[in-house]
Amino acid sequence: MLEAEQYREAKELLGFLLQCQGQEKRHYEEWANLLSWLEMAFPDGVDAGRDSQPDEEQDEETLRAELLKPPVQDEAYVNQVLYIMRNHPMMDQQMLALERAAYIDDPGIDAAILEWLVGDDLHPILQFKALQCLKRRGATGTVRVRRLDEDVLLEIEATPLAMDDFPEPVNQILERAIAVVEVDDPTLPHFARELWKESLQFLYGTSAFGWMLREDDETVDCFAAALHLTLLLTVYGSANDDDIRDTYGISDSLRFRYEQACRTLRGIAMLLQAGGDEHQP
Repeated sequence: MLEAEQYREAKELLGFLLQCQGQEKRHYEEWANLLSWLEMAFPDGVDAGRDSQPDEEQDEETLRAELLKPPVQDEAYVNQVLYIMRNHPMMDQQMLALERAAYIDDPGIDAAILEWLVGDDLHPILQFKALQCLKRRGATGTVRVRRLDEDVLLEIEATPLAMDDFPEPVNQILERAIAVVEVDDPTLPHFARELWKESLQFLYGTSAFGWMLREDDETVDCFAAALHLTLLLTVYGSANDDDIRDTYGISDSLRFRYEQACRTLRGIAMLLQAGGDEHQP
């Protein structure tokens, strides 16, 4: 629903889920936090769903700015957004603050975000969201951060804002995996896209991400197979490694590269399952 910009329907579903009983407490906290974010970002009566008829020239970024840019940006508002970004214990609230910071008309915001980005031990997804915020603000230049135990130098203006902005080999990996998993279970492509999107936010700029950019079929096959395996382990709790390797043509010569990709994606999936608000160990 969120991908389709059906925000009203998403809020109704979350409201229903919060009335249900028997789920883990963590799930209720996540649903409540997401509902709170939606109610703040998209008040009642504002819905950018696909069934609406927006002006053809109104692109996603314009709509985002209209929804998140407040009419009044006084000092108290700016300080509140920065305080939440730096100090809130819930990562989703920090990400919402970054969404709002992208549309604050204050020249000091860029420096505040950069200082926070390079000075704190941030969760990899928060790092990526901060880079996206800086790009939306029109910032340029490079920033050096530590991601997954690697020191990486990133160009702010090269940060992808959407999946289509990632290099083509990265999207080929997802397409290859989806073409296989949807044959067995039509619901799996949705979960594959979400897992891949979050994995990319973790890996962006790292050596593993650079490996994905090799424009050869073997790399696509290794990562697509690893994504397939990780997806099944995440959703079902089990997977047949031999069958997956056969399906993607992972020969003995590719076995090591495939296992490297599996370790990388499985490690990220375990961090995601441990809880989005936990910082990287």
